[in-house]
Amino acid sequence: MDNKTLIKTMRWQIFLLGKFKIPMIGYTKPILKKLNEDNVEIKISLRRRTKNHLNSMYFGSLAIGADVAGGIHAFYFAKKYGYQVSFAFKGMSCEFFKRAESNCTFICNDGKKLETAILKSKKTGDRINEDTTVNVFNKEKELVAKFEMTVSVKCK
Repeated sequence: MDNKTLIKTMRWQIFLLGKFKIPMIGYTKPILKKLNEDNVEIKISLRRRTKNHLNSMYFGSLAIGADVAGGIHAFYFAKKYGYQVSFAFKGMSCEFFKRAESNCTFICNDGKKLETAILKSKKTGDRINEDTTVNVFNKEKELVAKFEMTVSVKCK
């Protein structure tokens, strides 16, 4: 499967995940802008559903963006290798630098780390934990938040 088809499949998978399994993802409507073996880029628009009383992006919306950006590689590599992967977030910490008063882009550059964790899990049969970082930028390309998350994967 070429990368363009894989991205289209991942977009469909995010939609289905938000529609049937995790409604909050569907509610915020994250858009997959870029996905390859190293990087992922997700966009969430600032609109009535995603903003708070201060007209900035609500913490929950930021957490959903980080969740999708930090976890989509698990689906990506599962599809690529034909594995069935069980994954969850085991921990998260975040730091906010300024208010997110515009559309936000969530960027994770830890694809290789997650690929290594999945391959190791497949080899050993154990659950593997891997730390990943998601940076959040506003439309002016200013860093507004940073999420440090622990992804836990297990191949079946």
